[in-house]
Amino acid sequence: MPYRTQNWTLSKPMASGRNGIVVSQNREAAEAGAAILEAGGNAADAAVAACFALAAVEPWNSGLGGIGFAVVLKANETKAKVVDFGPVAPRRADPADYPLTGEMKKDLFTWPEVVGDVNIHGPLSFLIPSSVAGYKALKESFGTAMPVSKLLAPAIALAKRGLAQDWYTTLKISSSAAVLRLYRESARIYLPNGLPPVPPYQGKPGFFALGNLASTLERLASAGLDDFYHGELAGRLVADIKAMGGVVDAEDLAACKAIVRDAPTIDWRGTHLVHTAGGLTAAPTLEAVVEGMAADKPAPHGPDAEWFATLSRVMREAYASRLEGLGAATSAQGSAAKEPGDTCTTHLTVVDGEGTLVSVTTTLLSSMGSRVVLPDTGVLMNNGMMWFDPRPGSANAIAPGARPLCNMCPVIVTPKSGGWPRYAGGSSGGRRILASVYQMLAWTVDCEVGLEEAAHWPRIDVSGPDQTSADLRLPEQTLAALEAAGPVVVVEHGVLPINFACPNLIRVDADGAEGISDVISPWSAAVAAKR
Repeated sequence: MPYRTQNWTLSKPMASGRNGIVVSQNREAAEAGAAILEAGGNAADAAVAACFALAAVEPWNSGLGGIGFAVVLKANETKAKVVDFGPVAPRRADPADYPLTGEMKKDLFTWPEVVGDVNIHGPLSFLIPSSVAGYKALKESFGTAMPVSKLLAPAIALAKRGLAQDWYTTLKISSSAAVLRLYRESARIYLPNGLPPVPPYQGKPGFFALGNLASTLERLASAGLDDFYHGELAGRLVADIKAMGGVVDAEDLAACKAIVRDAPTIDWRGTHLVHTAGGLTAAPTLEAVVEGMAADKPAPHGPDAEWFATLSRVMREAYASRLEGLGAATSAQGSAAKEPGDTCTTHLTVVDGEGTLVSVTTTLLSSMGSRVVLPDTGVLMNNGMMWFDPRPGSANAIAPGARPLCNMCPVIVTPKSGGWPRYAGGSSGGRRILASVYQMLAWTVDCEVGLEEAAHWPRIDVSGPDQTSADLRLPEQTLAALEAAGPVVVVEHGVLPINFACPNLIRVDADGAEGISDVISPWSAAVAAKR
């Protein structure tokens, strides 16, 4: 019998209502967004508030030093928009700063190891932090007249209170402690007395401050979000980065802009359209999977063994094509790319009372990103340089202004005939994102299964062309069919080790909406606005 880390049956409640829903991997961030809906804001306002709140309550997955994509569909429209604040290398990025050891990296990579892992952690791992620009564009293009200071108020309150010192915080910080200890401010915050913080043996967990994050959020609330790129905050960010030996500079920040563009669509069985972020996200590979599964609609009662076996084959083929043929050394130059397999990201889905949908995926890339907290601002920076192949001149190579292939896959689904229901969702989990998004859509759109039931069904994961991971809760017949279809490993769906992505989904129709968060994520929640 295989070893199991848990001996329990988990469930996650669904939220429903007519006044809007926010679904997040952290309940407090979802509550922050719901409070904005209750105060008269719309879905975009709520998403911005929740994203800033996540910097204070889920710092290992996203924050002011991150990047991302959002897909937005207004209630009275049929064509979605993309807010693209995806990864971009600094203008002074230099392949010579990343010499190779001659060995291959043994964990997340299919490319050579860099001396000192400087592409994975530390100041040379930073890409331009574009999250604040993305949230600004989301607010200005789709939000109401609600002031930014009001949207930031929940995040400020949470940052002043501090991060919860519970068992999950201990787990997440411990996983990065070996590298956090290398950077003074990171170690000061996250490793008091040289060790990860732990909750009390009894009673309530306490909270601890995240450096100067609260004051930085207050500065953004008073000076405006543009201060991050052109004002006092920009100067302080650049000074810290320069002092640490990083190359992101004032010109990089001043040039950082989120792009609002039309969302590409994927035809889903001729009945629905899937609106995606397109480009160098997982969207092209999702389209290949949708096309490959066009003749294999799951049965109304749910997927059978044959369906899972077909999906395993189609996804492995799609990933083989992805890793051979996608990527870009610059935004206009196509080339191949090999990408990291595991990342720590967060996904947020929002609907308001009017039916406007917002789907946001945002990330620091690795858990705790670069593991570097900039001391003057409390900003935890991304390690997006890890997305690039470090070999000079290679496909997806490090270059000034380059944009790498990434795994994010926020989606919105609409009937081709117009009307309802509509769906919005996405996932976190690196290359595992795609499989979870496809399966959640197949079960809810094709099988018309309720969100709560679909979220609790066991899934498979395909993160590359070589093998399939199967949840050990799947029926024996399904496991046998998967084994016959190709290499398969049976794994547990637990908190850690992480073997599956963390999806969430919203469904909305003329009568209201319902939302569900990831079942396994301890902090995740769907929160309905009360009015």
